[in-house]
Amino acid sequence: MVEYVFTLEDLARVRFAISPTWELAMSLRALARPATAGVHLEWVLAARELPGLAGLDLRPALALLSRADYTPDFLTPPPESPLTSVQEGLDQIARTPVKHVLREVALVAKRSRAAELPAFLEHPRRELNRLVAALATYWERVVEPSWPRVRALLDADIARRSRRVAEQGAGAELSDLHPGIRWSRDRLCVPVSLQSTVALAGRGLLLVPSAFSWAGPVAVTAEAWQPTLVYPARGVGLLWEAGVRADEAVGRLIGGTRARMLEALAAPISTTELSRRMGITPSATSQHLKTLAGAGLVSRSRAGREVLYLRTPLAEALLDPPPTM
Repeated sequence: MVEYVFTLEDLARVRFAISPTWELAMSLRALARPATAGVHLEWVLAARELPGLAGLDLRPALALLSRADYTPDFLTPPPESPLTSVQEGLDQIARTPVKHVLREVALVAKRSRAAELPAFLEHPRRELNRLVAALATYWERVVEPSWPRVRALLDADIARRSRRVAEQGAGAELSDLHPGIRWSRDRLCVPVSLQSTVALAGRGLLLVPSAFSWAGPVAVTAEAWQPTLVYPARGVGLLWEAGVRADEAVGRLIGGTRARMLEALAAPISTTELSRRMGITPSATSQHLKTLAGAGLVSRSRAGREVLYLRTPLAEALLDPPPTM
Protein backbone atom coordinates (compact mmCIF):
# COMPACT_ATOMS: atom_id res chain seq x y z
CA MET A 1 0.00 0.00 0.00
CA VAL A 2 1.22 3.47 -0.93
CA GLU A 3 -0.24 6.44 0.92
CA TYR A 4 0.09 9.89 -0.62
CA VAL A 5 -0.30 12.52 2.10
CA PHE A 6 -1.88 15.78 0.91
CA THR A 7 -1.86 19.37 2.09
CA LEU A 8 -4.40 21.89 0.80
CA GLU A 9 -1.74 23.08 -1.64
CA ASP A 10 -1.35 19.53 -2.97
CA LEU A 11 -5.10 19.23 -3.59
CA ALA A 12 -4.91 22.41 -5.64
CA ARG A 13 -1.99 20.97 -7.62
CA VAL A 14 -3.61 17.70 -8.70
CA ARG A 15 -3.36 17.53 -12.48
CA PHE A 16 -3.93 15.08 -15.31
CA ALA A 17 -1.60 14.19 -18.19
CA ILE A 18 -1.12 11.54 -20.85
CA SER A 19 2.18 9.66 -21.05
CA PRO A 20 2.90 8.23 -24.51
CA THR A 21 6.14 6.66 -23.21
CA TRP A 22 4.22 4.83 -20.49
CA GLU A 23 1.85 3.37 -23.09
CA LEU A 24 4.85 2.53 -25.28
CA ALA A 25 6.60 0.59 -22.50
CA MET A 26 3.49 -1.20 -21.27
CA SER A 27 2.49 -2.16 -24.82
CA LEU A 28 5.95 -3.66 -25.26
CA ARG A 29 5.52 -5.67 -22.06
CA ALA A 30 2.15 -6.94 -23.34
CA LEU A 31 3.69 -7.78 -26.71
CA ALA A 32 6.41 -9.83 -25.02
CA ARG A 33 3.98 -11.65 -22.72
CA PRO A 34 0.70 -12.28 -24.54
CA ALA A 35 -0.56 -14.42 -21.64
CA THR A 36 -0.68 -11.26 -19.52
CA ALA A 37 -2.04 -8.95 -22.23
CA GLY A 38 -5.64 -9.37 -21.06
CA VAL A 39 -7.94 -6.92 -22.86
CA HIS A 40 -5.14 -6.11 -25.32
CA LEU A 41 -4.68 -9.63 -26.68
CA GLU A 42 -6.36 -8.72 -29.97
CA TRP A 43 -3.94 -5.82 -30.43
CA VAL A 44 -0.95 -7.98 -29.47
CA LEU A 45 -1.82 -10.67 -32.02
CA ALA A 46 -2.21 -8.07 -34.76
CA ALA A 47 0.98 -6.21 -33.76
CA ARG A 48 3.02 -9.42 -33.87
CA GLU A 49 2.14 -9.78 -37.55
CA LEU A 50 3.36 -6.31 -38.50
CA PRO A 51 6.28 -6.51 -40.94
CA GLY A 52 8.04 -3.59 -39.23
CA LEU A 53 8.57 -5.64 -36.09
CA ALA A 54 10.99 -8.01 -37.81
CA GLY A 55 14.64 -7.08 -37.36
CA LEU A 56 13.95 -4.59 -34.57
CA ASP A 57 16.19 -5.32 -31.57
CA LEU A 58 14.03 -4.78 -28.51
CA ARG A 59 16.02 -7.03 -26.18
CA PRO A 60 17.52 -4.17 -24.10
CA ALA A 61 14.08 -2.65 -23.54
CA LEU A 62 12.59 -6.04 -22.67
CA ALA A 63 15.45 -6.64 -20.24
CA LEU A 64 14.49 -3.46 -18.40
CA LEU A 65 10.89 -4.69 -18.32
CA SER A 66 11.79 -8.23 -17.26
CA ARG A 67 10.53 -7.76 -13.69
CA ALA A 68 6.76 -7.97 -13.55
CA ASP A 69 6.70 -6.10 -10.23
CA TYR A 70 8.96 -3.18 -11.17
CA THR A 71 9.42 -0.77 -14.06
CA PRO A 72 12.39 1.62 -14.11
CA ASP A 73 11.04 5.15 -13.77
CA PHE A 74 13.54 6.52 -16.28
CA LEU A 75 11.92 4.31 -18.92
CA THR A 76 8.52 5.90 -18.24
CA PRO A 77 9.24 9.44 -16.95
CA PRO A 78 6.22 11.39 -15.68
CA PRO A 79 5.18 13.74 -18.51
CA GLU A 80 6.33 17.32 -18.13
CA SER A 81 3.09 18.75 -19.51
CA PRO A 82 -0.48 17.53 -20.21
CA LEU A 83 0.29 17.45 -23.94
CA THR A 84 3.70 15.74 -23.88
CA SER A 85 4.39 14.04 -27.22
CA VAL A 86 6.15 10.73 -27.60
CA GLN A 87 9.25 12.53 -28.91
CA GLU A 88 9.33 14.79 -25.87
CA GLY A 89 8.99 11.71 -23.67
CA LEU A 90 11.86 9.99 -25.46
CA ASP A 91 13.94 13.13 -25.05
CA GLN A 92 13.21 12.95 -21.31
CA ILE A 93 14.52 9.38 -21.26
CA ALA A 94 17.65 10.42 -23.15
CA ARG A 95 18.34 13.18 -20.59
CA THR A 96 18.12 10.89 -17.56
CA PRO A 97 21.09 11.46 -15.23
CA VAL A 98 23.45 8.49 -15.24
CA LYS A 99 23.12 8.02 -11.49
CA HIS A 100 19.39 7.41 -11.88
CA VAL A 101 19.94 4.92 -14.68
CA LEU A 102 22.50 2.99 -12.64
CA ARG A 103 20.31 2.91 -9.54
CA GLU A 104 17.18 1.72 -11.32
CA VAL A 105 18.92 -0.82 -13.56
CA ALA A 106 20.53 -2.25 -10.41
CA LEU A 107 17.05 -2.70 -8.94
CA VAL A 108 15.99 -4.66 -12.03
CA ALA A 109 19.16 -6.74 -11.92
CA LYS A 110 18.47 -7.84 -8.34
CA ARG A 111 15.75 -10.19 -9.58
CA SER A 112 16.54 -10.55 -13.27
CA ARG A 113 19.35 -12.34 -15.09
CA ALA A 114 18.69 -10.67 -18.44
CA ALA A 115 21.94 -10.69 -20.41
CA GLU A 116 21.51 -7.08 -21.59
CA LEU A 117 21.49 -5.47 -18.13
CA PRO A 118 25.28 -5.46 -17.48
CA ALA A 119 25.81 -3.24 -20.53
CA PHE A 120 23.59 -0.56 -18.95
CA LEU A 121 25.67 -0.71 -15.79
CA GLU A 122 28.98 -0.51 -17.68
CA HIS A 123 28.05 2.02 -20.39
CA PRO A 124 24.81 3.70 -19.25
CA ARG A 125 24.86 6.71 -21.59
CA ARG A 126 25.67 4.68 -24.68
CA GLU A 127 23.02 2.09 -23.92
CA LEU A 128 20.47 4.78 -23.09
CA ASN A 129 20.95 6.38 -26.51
CA ARG A 130 20.58 3.01 -28.23
CA LEU A 131 17.48 2.30 -26.19
CA VAL A 132 15.83 5.58 -27.16
CA ALA A 133 16.52 4.94 -30.85
CA ALA A 134 14.98 1.46 -30.65
CA LEU A 135 11.92 2.72 -28.78
CA ALA A 136 11.40 5.49 -31.35
CA THR A 137 11.39 2.93 -34.15
CA TYR A 138 9.09 0.60 -32.22
CA TRP A 139 6.65 3.46 -31.66
CA GLU A 140 6.62 4.42 -35.32
CA ARG A 141 6.18 0.87 -36.62
CA VAL A 142 3.96 -0.74 -34.00
CA VAL A 143 2.24 1.70 -31.62
CA GLU A 144 1.63 4.81 -33.71
CA PRO A 145 -0.93 3.20 -36.07
CA SER A 146 -3.17 2.50 -33.04
CA TRP A 147 -2.34 5.67 -31.13
CA PRO A 148 -5.33 7.80 -32.30
CA ARG A 149 -7.68 5.18 -30.88
CA VAL A 150 -5.76 4.91 -27.61
CA ARG A 151 -5.35 8.69 -27.35
CA ALA A 152 -9.10 9.22 -27.81
CA LEU A 153 -9.79 6.88 -24.88
CA LEU A 154 -7.29 8.69 -22.64
CA ASP A 155 -8.52 12.15 -23.70
CA ALA A 156 -12.11 11.16 -22.92
CA ASP A 157 -11.13 9.90 -19.47
CA ILE A 158 -9.31 13.12 -18.61
CA ALA A 159 -12.10 15.34 -19.96
CA ARG A 160 -14.71 13.54 -17.85
CA ARG A 161 -12.63 13.53 -14.68
CA SER A 162 -11.51 17.13 -15.07
CA ARG A 163 -15.13 18.23 -15.22
CA ARG A 164 -15.88 16.26 -12.05
CA VAL A 165 -12.92 17.82 -10.25
CA ALA A 166 -14.24 21.26 -11.18
CA GLU A 167 -17.75 20.35 -10.01
CA GLN A 168 -17.06 18.23 -6.91
CA GLY A 169 -13.44 18.86 -5.93
CA ALA A 170 -10.31 16.74 -6.24
CA GLY A 171 -11.01 14.55 -3.20
CA ALA A 172 -14.21 13.11 -4.65
CA GLU A 173 -12.56 12.25 -7.94
CA LEU A 174 -9.43 10.76 -6.37
CA SER A 175 -11.49 8.07 -4.68
CA ASP A 176 -13.13 7.15 -8.01
CA LEU A 177 -9.95 6.39 -9.98
CA HIS A 178 -10.05 2.65 -9.23
CA PRO A 179 -12.17 0.38 -7.00
CA GLY A 180 -9.18 -0.31 -4.73
CA ILE A 181 -8.15 3.34 -4.30
CA ARG A 182 -9.65 5.24 -1.38
CA TRP A 183 -9.47 8.80 -0.10
CA SER A 184 -9.27 9.09 3.70
CA ARG A 185 -8.97 12.47 5.43
CA ASP A 186 -5.70 13.87 4.08
CA ARG A 187 -4.34 10.89 2.19
CA LEU A 188 -4.87 8.74 -0.87
CA CYS A 189 -4.40 5.01 -0.29
CA VAL A 190 -3.31 3.03 -3.35
CA PRO A 191 -3.31 -0.80 -3.34
CA VAL A 192 0.11 -1.74 -4.76
CA SER A 193 2.79 -4.16 -3.57
CA LEU A 194 5.11 -1.34 -2.48
CA GLN A 195 4.83 -0.17 1.13
CA SER A 196 5.42 3.58 1.38
CA THR A 197 4.05 6.82 2.78
CA VAL A 198 4.77 9.79 0.55
CA ALA A 199 4.34 13.33 1.86
CA LEU A 200 3.59 15.38 -1.25
CA ALA A 201 4.72 18.56 0.53
CA GLY A 202 3.38 20.97 -2.06
CA ARG A 203 4.47 19.00 -5.13
CA GLY A 204 0.94 17.89 -5.95
CA LEU A 205 0.04 14.60 -7.61
CA LEU A 206 0.15 13.80 -11.32
CA LEU A 207 -2.69 11.52 -12.47
CA VAL A 208 -2.02 9.54 -15.64
CA PRO A 209 -4.77 7.43 -17.24
CA SER A 210 -3.47 4.35 -19.03
CA ALA A 211 -4.81 1.93 -21.59
CA PHE A 212 -2.08 -0.68 -21.37
CA SER A 213 -1.94 -0.64 -17.55
CA TRP A 214 -5.44 -2.03 -17.44
CA ALA A 215 -5.27 -4.38 -14.44
CA GLY A 216 -4.67 -1.87 -11.63
CA PRO A 217 -2.94 1.32 -10.48
CA VAL A 218 0.80 2.00 -10.42
CA ALA A 219 2.44 4.44 -7.99
CA VAL A 220 5.61 6.43 -8.75
CA THR A 221 7.17 7.45 -5.45
CA ALA A 222 10.94 7.77 -5.96
CA GLU A 223 12.36 11.12 -4.85
CA ALA A 224 13.84 11.87 -8.25
CA TRP A 225 10.44 11.98 -9.95
CA GLN A 226 7.20 13.93 -9.70
CA PRO A 227 4.79 11.89 -7.51
CA THR A 228 2.57 10.13 -10.02
CA LEU A 229 -0.37 7.75 -9.98
CA VAL A 230 -1.11 5.73 -13.12
CA TYR A 231 -4.62 4.28 -13.22
CA PRO A 232 -6.68 2.27 -15.76
CA ALA A 233 -8.60 4.56 -18.11
CA ARG A 234 -12.38 4.34 -18.03
CA GLY A 235 -13.75 2.06 -20.75
CA VAL A 236 -10.44 0.37 -21.56
CA GLY A 237 -12.18 -3.01 -21.80
CA LEU A 238 -13.97 -1.78 -24.93
CA LEU A 239 -10.90 -0.27 -26.60
CA TRP A 240 -10.49 -2.92 -29.29
CA GLU A 241 -14.16 -3.85 -29.63
CA ALA A 242 -15.30 -4.40 -33.18
CA GLY A 243 -18.70 -3.43 -34.48
CA VAL A 244 -20.43 -0.14 -35.10
CA ARG A 245 -18.41 2.75 -33.72
CA ALA A 246 -20.13 5.56 -31.87
CA ASP A 247 -19.24 8.10 -34.54
CA GLU A 248 -20.74 5.85 -37.23
CA ALA A 249 -24.01 5.44 -35.36
CA VAL A 250 -24.29 9.12 -34.47
CA GLY A 251 -23.22 9.98 -38.00
CA ARG A 252 -26.52 8.66 -39.26
CA LEU A 253 -28.16 11.34 -37.14
CA ILE A 254 -25.97 14.43 -37.50
CA GLY A 255 -23.61 13.51 -40.34
CA GLY A 256 -20.31 11.64 -40.41
CA THR A 257 -17.98 14.64 -40.27
CA ARG A 258 -19.73 16.21 -37.28
CA ALA A 259 -19.88 12.86 -35.49
CA ARG A 260 -16.12 12.40 -35.93
CA MET A 261 -15.64 15.94 -34.63
CA LEU A 262 -17.51 15.08 -31.46
CA GLU A 263 -15.27 12.05 -31.00
CA ALA A 264 -12.20 14.28 -31.39
CA LEU A 265 -13.55 16.87 -28.95
CA ALA A 266 -13.08 14.69 -25.86
CA ALA A 267 -10.44 17.22 -24.76
CA PRO A 268 -10.28 20.99 -25.44
CA ILE A 269 -8.91 21.72 -28.89
CA SER A 270 -8.53 24.72 -31.18
CA THR A 271 -10.10 25.12 -34.61
CA THR A 272 -6.68 24.89 -36.25
CA GLU A 273 -5.72 21.66 -34.51
CA LEU A 274 -9.14 20.12 -35.11
CA SER A 275 -8.90 21.07 -38.77
CA ARG A 276 -5.52 19.34 -39.00
CA ARG A 277 -6.81 16.18 -37.33
CA MET A 278 -9.94 16.05 -39.46
CA GLY A 279 -8.15 16.81 -42.73
CA ILE A 280 -10.58 19.57 -43.73
CA THR A 281 -10.19 23.31 -44.16
CA PRO A 282 -10.31 25.66 -41.16
CA SER A 283 -13.34 27.46 -42.63
CA ALA A 284 -15.28 24.19 -42.98
CA THR A 285 -14.24 23.21 -39.45
CA SER A 286 -15.50 26.54 -38.10
CA GLN A 287 -18.84 26.08 -39.84
CA HIS A 288 -19.32 22.60 -38.41
CA LEU A 289 -18.36 23.83 -34.93
CA LYS A 290 -20.88 26.66 -35.20
CA THR A 291 -23.62 24.15 -36.04
CA LEU A 292 -22.63 21.81 -33.21
CA ALA A 293 -22.49 24.70 -30.73
CA GLY A 294 -25.93 25.85 -31.84
CA ALA A 295 -27.26 22.37 -31.10
CA GLY A 296 -25.76 22.41 -27.61
CA LEU A 297 -23.23 19.69 -28.43
CA VAL A 298 -20.07 21.83 -28.22
CA SER A 299 -18.94 24.52 -25.77
CA ARG A 300 -16.21 27.08 -26.28
CA SER A 301 -13.81 28.98 -24.04
CA ARG A 302 -10.88 31.32 -24.60
CA ALA A 303 -7.35 30.36 -23.55
CA GLY A 304 -5.01 33.27 -24.28
CA ARG A 305 -5.28 34.02 -27.99
CA GLU A 306 -6.97 30.73 -28.82
CA VAL A 307 -10.58 29.61 -28.62
CA LEU A 308 -10.86 26.00 -27.46
CA TYR A 309 -13.81 23.72 -28.14
CA LEU A 310 -15.04 20.78 -26.06
CA ARG A 311 -18.02 18.49 -26.39
CA THR A 312 -20.76 19.03 -23.83
CA PRO A 313 -22.44 16.52 -21.46
CA LEU A 314 -25.27 16.35 -24.00
CA ALA A 315 -22.76 15.18 -26.63
CA GLU A 316 -21.31 12.69 -24.13
CA ALA A 317 -24.77 11.22 -23.65
CA LEU A 318 -25.25 11.04 -27.41
CA LEU A 319 -21.97 9.20 -27.95
CA ASP A 320 -22.25 7.01 -24.84
CA PRO A 321 -25.94 6.66 -23.92
CA PRO A 322 -26.85 5.14 -20.54
CA PRO A 323 -27.91 1.47 -20.62
CA THR A 324 -31.63 0.82 -20.90
CA MET A 325 -33.38 -0.90 -18.01
